[in-house]
Amino acid sequence: MSQSDSSLYTWAGRFSEPMSDLVKRYTASVDFDQRMWRQDIRASLAHATMLARQNIISTDDLADIERGMAQVVHEIESGSFVWSLDLEDLHLNIEKRLTTLVGDAGKRLHTGRSRNDQVATDIRLYLRDAIDDIASLLGEFQSRLLDLAEKEAATALPGFTHLQVAQPITFGHHLLAYFEMVRRDAERLADCRRRTNRLPLGAAALAGTSYPIDRQFVADLLGFDGVCENSLDAVADRDFAIEFCAAGALLMMHLSRLSEELVLWMNPRFGFIKLADRFCTGSSIMPQKRNPDVPELARGKTGRIYGHLMALLTLMKGQPLAYNKDNQEDKEPLFDTVDTLTDTLRIFIEMIPSITAHPENMRDALRQGFATATDLADYLTRRGLPFRDAHAAVGLAVRRAEELGIDLAQLSLEELQRVSPLIGDDVSTVLTIEGSLAARRHVGGTAPEQVLAAIARARCG
Repeated sequence: MSQSDSSLYTWAGRFSEPMSDLVKRYTASVDFDQRMWRQDIRASLAHATMLARQNIISTDDLADIERGMAQVVHEIESGSFVWSLDLEDLHLNIEKRLTTLVGDAGKRLHTGRSRNDQVATDIRLYLRDAIDDIASLLGEFQSRLLDLAEKEAATALPGFTHLQVAQPITFGHHLLAYFEMVRRDAERLADCRRRTNRLPLGAAALAGTSYPIDRQFVADLLGFDGVCENSLDAVADRDFAIEFCAAGALLMMHLSRLSEELVLWMNPRFGFIKLADRFCTGSSIMPQKRNPDVPELARGKTGRIYGHLMALLTLMKGQPLAYNKDNQEDKEPLFDTVDTLTDTLRIFIEMIPSITAHPENMRDALRQGFATATDLADYLTRRGLPFRDAHAAVGLAVRRAEELGIDLAQLSLEELQRVSPLIGDDVSTVLTIEGSLAARRHVGGTAPEQVLAAIARARCG
């Protein structure tokens, strides 16, 4: 390898021939890891500050590094920075430009570290920032759910089991179920952030460094909660990325379930809701169509995130310690998970307030499904009939209503008393949708007053 070829690669001293163009393309990561440039520069400046504090480099070197990095930041932000495939990755690109700008001081920046612990630090910083952004979006999404739930706190909606009409609930109560799911998602992300927020820098390639570095000082500068305690694990660990993708997969699963319901509810056979036109598209052949493309795509992108989780698990399962080039493959799945979660949440934050309920259609569905049958069974039980006997008696009443083609509440008192003489003329209030909803007034129940109470608790924290 010639001197000029060798100068391109910080590691090329012992090599006798240049890298082939195919290998260069195959091994390079700069096209996707350059998104971490802010984190890389931030970590490098913290490292340089520590090196100067420990008298490993001079204060003049530190000043040159800071000056050079400021210029690199300006060039990247202005779009004039030239990213080179020859320099493989983000880290070497920035270091090479720094060295061009400030000379030997740039070469001294890498003292006491390796790309192994450098990239492990950058990706933790990046993911920490991403988690904070996603957590903020989750908070906005929760707020939109609460707003709509409050608006629809008393709107009667069929509750389904087996996708069959089961009991009356309120639309607000149904929306609060998703609030609870997302609350757990936020908790998982916060927990993931805690384990992500450990500093690998100082592990160097795998064994640490012989220089008198101060890892805790760097951790404090970068806002880490502590340092990775084992140098091998520090550079080899990608648990935090897997954990994030697992949390992301659960979040997308919840959004996919909501999407599935939105798609069903928009179907004219349901007709429970309408989505604003800006979240729908039309058909290229059928002029009447309003297709719920946004929730459909959210369902589809959920599988994409599941794939990323499996990719990272598979990536790590066979690796011996410590760092291996395989780990370069951690970034694209992680980055795409971050992007997909971010974009999906932003769209849903806009979409939720655009939902318009159609209460009468919801009531029509309730009238078709004998939704207050359980209320009649509870009524008989309160009058002394064992629940299993009450269950059987109401089954007979439902059968009779079905034969007549009417709802349970439309059966005459005479018909109901043939089922059980315990039924009195006060049963009419029990069989109404409003009566059914109002009866479930315990914490976690669907009664409108409990829905409003749950919303108030949620807003308090």
